[in-house]
Parts: sequence; C-alpha cells; structure tokens
Amino acid sequence: MLRVVVLSFWHVHARDYANAAVNHPDVELVGIWDGDVERGQAAAAQYNVPFIAALDEVLSNPNVDGVIVTTPTVDHLDVMTRAARAGKHIFTEKVIAATVSEANQIMDVVRSTGITFVVNMYRRYNAYSVEIKKLIDSGALGELSLVRVRDSHNGALRTAEAPNGWLVERFFDPKESVGGVLTDLCHPVYLTRYFLGMPDSVMANYGFKTGRAVDDNVALSLRYANGAVGIVETSFTMRYAPFSIEIHGTEGSLIYEQCGIGEMIDQRRITAAGGTVDADSLLFGMNRVLRLRSTRVPAASDAWQLIPISADDDQPPAFNQWVSHIANGTNPATTDNHQLGLDLTAIVEAANRSATLDRGVRIDELQG
Repeated sequence: MLRVVVLSFWHVHARDYANAAVNHPDVELVGIWDGDVERGQAAAAQYNVPFIAALDEVLSNPNVDGVIVTTPTVDHLDVMTRAARAGKHIFTEKVIAATVSEANQIMDVVRSTGITFVVNMYRRYNAYSVEIKKLIDSGALGELSLVRVRDSHNGALRTAEAPNGWLVERFFDPKESVGGVLTDLCHPVYLTRYFLGMPDSVMANYGFKTGRAVDDNVALSLRYANGAVGIVETSFTMRYAPFSIEIHGTEGSLIYEQCGIGEMIDQRRITAAGGTVDADSLLFGMNRVLRLRSTRVPAASDAWQLIPISADDDQPPAFNQWVSHIANGTNPATTDNHQLGLDLTAIVEAANRSATLDRGVRIDELQG
C-alpha cells in the first residue's frame, strides 16, 4: 500500500488528486499539509485524515511513501527538492517549476535520490493524442507544416452568479502562480511539443481581458528550423470555444474537436432539469471523432475519414502510472514524461520572457 500526503490544497486540482488517491486500491491518503492552515484543516476534515502543520513532519515520517505536490507554482522548487531528498516519491501538477533552471535543479535531485517523479499532463495520455501521434509517425500527413492546439474555459469571466469568475482568485496572484492562463492551462503547449517537437523560438501575445495581474488570454507562435509553425491558444475568457487540435502537412490534414467547458456545463444543467440536448450538440460534445484527409491513406484520399476515438482507449491516468512505476520499480524517465515536462517548462518560460520583452525568445537563450 502506497501511503501519500497531499501537499497543499492551493491548486484547484488538489481535490481531484486526493480523490484519485482515495479511490485507488493500492493507495492510502494518510494526511494533508498546507501552508494555509485554515484551508488545509478544512480539506483534512473533508477527507477524514490528519492535518499536518509542519512540512518537515511530513517529510521525516517513515510511514509516508509519496507526496502529491499541488502547492503554489512558486513553491515547487523548495517543496519538491526537500521531498526528493527525504526519499518521498513525487506526483506533481504541471508546470514543473517557474524556470528551466529551477526545473533542472529539481530533476537533478530526483535523479540523485532515485525517487519516482511524474508530472501530470493528462491530455498526453488521452486516446486522441495517442492516435494522432501514431498517424504523424506513420507518415500519413507527410512533413508537418502547422500544428494548432486550443484549450480554454471561462473561469475568469465575471458574471452575476460568480462576480469574480468561478476560478479561484489566487490563480491570478503572480506572487504565487508565477503566471496566468499559460502557466495553468498549458495543455496546448505540451501537446504541440508532443506532436511537432521542440521549437527554436517562441513569440507570445498575452492578453489581459479581465484586468488581472496575469495573462488570461494567450496565443503563442512557435518557430521551427524546418519551416513548420506551432500555434498555441489558451484562455480563461472563452465560454464555448471547443478544445481543438489541427495538424496539417504536405500529404494530409487532421482535425479533432471537443466541446468547451461552458457547453458541457450547459448540457449537464439542461439534462439535470429533465430537458434534452439536441443531437448535434451531443455529437459535437460527447462523441470523440477524429477527421482525417490524406493522400497516403486510401480511406481518406477522396473524402474526410471519420475515426471514432473511444475513452476506453485512453492510456492510464498519470496518477495511476506513478503508482504503477513505484510498485514495479520502473522509471518514468524511460517514457517521455520527464522530457515533456522539462520542455513544457522551457516553452512557458520563453513565452513569459517574450511577453515581457515584446520579441521572440529563442529556447537556447534560457539559462539551464
């Protein structure tokens, strides 16, 4: 049995990971620590586990095997290096750290101590990402020219029901979050990197639509030496924009879309009230279908081929992979998790610099 402690309920996904621990047959949630005592005590009471006031008490406890790090991003370096040196396995919310330098310091300690370290980048493990990568690697699209990925929600929008938006206000505090939507809702960043590789440089366009101190509406242009272009779009200010992936190459194109969070919330509200959702909305929102055209795929050469994507084909969630690696003594470094996490951190740091300097920033400008 893997005994774990959640380190902070600062992040909105801390509850998801606590639930994952509670629901996993091989994991026991044995405590919660939080720098915010009131927040930590409330979470501990909800899960009926001890609240541990001192981080050193968690890390020195031989009955704690691993930690789930959902602290403010600014605290990742301190918390994770201390946890690794204490021999605790680490599952962490992305990004690894605020900068490449900090992320490399964390990874140096991870490697030297031999603990199991996994970054949660959940869209990487969904069936649509896996199927798209297979199509790219098969050559079905030829040489890639453009990858465009968008993810968004409306958490920053102020409404009558949520005057400050439904996303917690601490996510807009640069002292804790380090950045805004790009740092948090960074799924398009690591997916673009997963599909297209590491760019040479990043040009960022940061929007501040709701007047917060951090970005809430972002588009990045990623430049590649071979002439390919990556476009990353992420936002806290879009109600119905679908999660979408477009990939275009010299021999084919593919498109994948899912309804946005606003639409899913509307659908749930309608059905909960006993109403019905129209068929087009259900098709758009619930069925995961990949559209493909390719000169190299007979079924897609004359018309768009529809490829159903089943959630049953998703790879295990990153949390389950973490538990499995620990149980089996395998190393996540042999997968792409560590490198993808480091590259994600690098692209986000380059984007933050680009927005500040108002110019493109080369990846090799970053100090590792």
